[in-house]
Amino acid sequence: MTESTDFFLLEESLTPEQRGIAFRVRAFANDEVLPIINDYWDRAAFPFELVPKIASLGIVGTTIEGYGCPGMDRLSSALVSLEMSRVDGSINTFLSVQSGLTMGSIALLGDEDQKNRWLPAMAALDKIGSFALTEPDHGSDSVALETRARREGDHWVLNGRKRWIGNASFADVVIIWARDESDGKVKAFVLEKNPDGTYPPGYTTEVITGKIGKRAILQPDIEIAELQIPSGNMLAGSTGFKDVGRVLMATRGNASWEALGHAMAAYEAAVAYAKNRVQFGKSIASFQLVQNKLANMLAELTAMQLICFRITALQEQGKLTGPMSSLAKMHTAKKARWICAEARDVLGGNGLLLDYHVARHMTDMEVVHTYEGTDSIQSLILGREITGISAFSGS
Repeated sequence: MTESTDFFLLEESLTPEQRGIAFRVRAFANDEVLPIINDYWDRAAFPFELVPKIASLGIVGTTIEGYGCPGMDRLSSALVSLEMSRVDGSINTFLSVQSGLTMGSIALLGDEDQKNRWLPAMAALDKIGSFALTEPDHGSDSVALETRARREGDHWVLNGRKRWIGNASFADVVIIWARDESDGKVKAFVLEKNPDGTYPPGYTTEVITGKIGKRAILQPDIEIAELQIPSGNMLAGSTGFKDVGRVLMATRGNASWEALGHAMAAYEAAVAYAKNRVQFGKSIASFQLVQNKLANMLAELTAMQLICFRITALQEQGKLTGPMSSLAKMHTAKKARWICAEARDVLGGNGLLLDYHVARHMTDMEVVHTYEGTDSIQSLILGREITGISAFSGS
């Protein structure tokens, strides 16, 4: 954080190690990502040139202990998300898919052989991962996923479709969640590329185009047809959909921290622009309406920071609940969207241009608002917690 956004001096609570990680990621994002990201975002292309540079940061795997991973505390991991999304959401999503979802699944549900087999190479970014859960007809209700798996000898055979799967068109390791036909339980199966870099027959991808946000992360549709996966590639600890929830619970706070990063970037851009933009003979920062906007943006930003720090402390203590996470995600995503929109307004017509970065953060927030549960879904989770009555259809 910087002086302009750390109004309640929260950075003072960080340890030297936490501050060092935040500064290291911030410097990398500003020096390596910011100068090139608009071009890749505009072309809807992924900046593969950044992958070895990200590997050198020593942050991949975040909270995972051993296997070449850094073993960070929860707050340090959250600060990685904050500082990266403060510059670009696509690169933050790439890291979240790699570290939190894919490596997190293996660390949580894999046996020792599976962890040793995949995690060290993934921590070094020698292998890139992907996490295939959502489907064309099952996003918010992913518990009803229809991808099927059946055991045939020493292989599993999978059939189904997946949608919005980050990294899946080039990943070396793809975790595919599918329902075992024999017992109806949802389990995790690890697809690996062949030695020649191709995918086994039955796995095809088509990158989704026409996105208005997160344009520099490739998110394909996946078609799975009689795909054979060795029996040893089913994650040993995956025994039902509850295990999906365990993985997502471990990463749930990251969406709130990412929302905070986008909001901080937009606010800082608005302040800098207001101080330098002259209209009617004076800086627009001197206008009452602009000052009112900036004051309210800072107030909401500070509230978001307090929520993010608190849920991470609760998670570190093992006290964070699903409804707590829902409240945090609902509030931070809603307020970040508002802050980005207000910043766009302060910048006027220039706010529409990639050169000023606010438009990229604003449209990326549309994605953050949707994934890991929309505002409506989070409100229903909270409503159930408040009233004891579930409003979800069929529940």
